[in-house]
Amino acid sequence: MDNTTHLPQEDLELVEFARHIVEANGDGEAHTVGAAVRDAQGRMFGGINLYHFTGGPCAELVALGHARAEGARDLAAIVAVGDRGRGVLAPCGRDRQILLDHHPGIRVLVPVADGIRSVPITDLLPHAYVWAEQSAAPDGAPDPAATQIL
Repeated sequence: MDNTTHLPQEDLELVEFARHIVEANGDGEAHTVGAAVRDAQGRMFGGINLYHFTGGPCAELVALGHARAEGARDLAAIVAVGDRGRGVLAPCGRDRQILLDHHPGIRVLVPVADGIRSVPITDLLPHAYVWAEQSAAPDGAPDPAATQIL
């Protein structure tokens, strides 16, 4: 089991919520990772991955979509948990880029040698390509549509 002594209660609850999602709904084949995201008001939203050889959605992206569908905009933290006791998982590169582009202030719970830590998404994607900065309007100003946080 993960050493979670470094985490505040709200992060412990987020980990347990994601763990419950994958334990209750995982099938060991197409659904192997559960994720949970918490908004600034403390509400939690979950998701589970859908593996497919064409690149089905990761659990984190499903959780982000669930949060948005419920009206959550300001997201504070996210975590993914693997099935079969794998514990907290770090997000893949695609998820890191999406989190940075759409929720640049979010914190991500990740596994480390002594347990689990909460880190800013910017720590997980240093020297990142920043989509909003690259989507400039013809006059050189950032395109408002590209800089809007979804």
